Amino acid sequence: MARGNAPRDSYHLVGISFFILGLGTLLPWNFFITAIPYFQGRLAGTNSSSETLSTNHTSPTDTFNFNNWVTLLSQLPLLLFTLLNSFLYQCIPESVRILGSLVAILLLFALTAALVKVDLSPGLFFSVTMASVWFINSFCAVLQGSLFGQLGTMPSAYSTLFLSGQGLAGIFAALAMLMSLASGMDAQTSALGYFITPCVGILLSIVCYLSLPHLKFARYYLTEKLSQAPVQELETKAELLQADEKNGVPISPQQASPTLDLDPEKEPELEEPQKPGKPSVFVVFRKIWLTALCLVLVFTVTLSVFPAITAMVTTSSNSPGKWDVFFNPICCFLLFNVMDWLGRSLTSYFLWPDEDSQQLLPLLVCLRFLFVPLFMLCHVPQHARLPIIFRQDAYFITFMLLFAVSNGYLVSLTMCLAPRQVLPHEREVAGALMTFFLALGLSCGASLSFLFKALL
Repeated sequence: MARGNAPRDSYHLVGISFFILGLGTLLPWNFFITAIPYFQGRLAGTNSSSETLSTNHTSPTDTFNFNNWVTLLSQLPLLLFTLLNSFLYQCIPESVRILGSLVAILLLFALTAALVKVDLSPGLFFSVTMASVWFINSFCAVLQGSLFGQLGTMPSAYSTLFLSGQGLAGIFAALAMLMSLASGMDAQTSALGYFITPCVGILLSIVCYLSLPHLKFARYYLTEKLSQAPVQELETKAELLQADEKNGVPISPQQASPTLDLDPEKEPELEEPQKPGKPSVFVVFRKIWLTALCLVLVFTVTLSVFPAITAMVTTSSNSPGKWDVFFNPICCFLLFNVMDWLGRSLTSYFLWPDEDSQQLLPLLVCLRFLFVPLFMLCHVPQHARLPIIFRQDAYFITFMLLFAVSNGYLVSLTMCLAPRQVLPHEREVAGALMTFFLALGLSCGASLSFLFKALL
């Protein structure tokens, strides 16, 4: 809740701004992975004016391993900037980090859109695209961390809106792909329109951020936060952390913030004068190591097959039609993002296994490794080593439903349970550790995807 002497958020403009900023932080990752058929078409030597947007050229013999590299180079910056977090944020002002990152992302995405009209050799196109992926996601990592820092001074409702915006980024990208395919335009024009869409989203995010200093409500929390009393600062931190627990973590694998359980009515606990100084990272790690390991394993499984393997699955229908064009955007990306969001939302209603039955959590996490062979045995054309056992589309759709729901629920569950296993003054350290292990899981999964693709 806002403080009693705080101004009102007129027309909810600040809330809308943070919602759009949340959407903008994950648009790049989602628009890149959803457009895998387009990139595969260009790398296969298909002219950009042909069916590059709608044709799935991915195969086990792909010499560029585009799916694997785009996933790995998207997650490594998150891990890197998680490690450099303290140093970077002390050296560069907050406004420079946020605005500079948004402008850089906009320019790099404009370059990606412009390349739709430029004929390049597959090798050169791959190099330019991978460089763009690395730098875009590096700036996204800085942007996301900086915005979460600002949210620490805001009431809990604005954290909820920011996370909601991030959660819709994947669904938005999948819907943009479907609209491009259904537009009836030639593939080059539809691809250009597809990549211009996130440019508009990022530009809108820049406008929203620049408008915040001119809004009295935002100025009260963001520009006057240094003069606030310590008790008021504890209040806003407690509100943010409590809201995070209710809402889980963001929908894309790349998106994460520690979710902590603090009761604003018990704020005096936070002061704990008998425990001065910073909590020991090693002591906190000993308390949450099992939950952190579960988080690493969840994302290791998810990123090892999504999208590197799942984007290779095609429909088994032999009847001509547009289902083969819409199959992957709908059954892989749209279905994953919707069900992942649903899984994360379930933690708002119940947490199971809870602290009293945590021995079941590692079992549930390890059971997800079954999805790796299940997806690898689906209908992937030109299997070199493995047979196609689950040929029908219904198998893949069922696997994706369970895969996405379990990913969302277990990620949100682990991020909610970790702060409950430590003392109140250790929760900030626990959140930082869980964020690091989340980035580690993403990077491990992206690395494993090379091995699983080679086994096909």
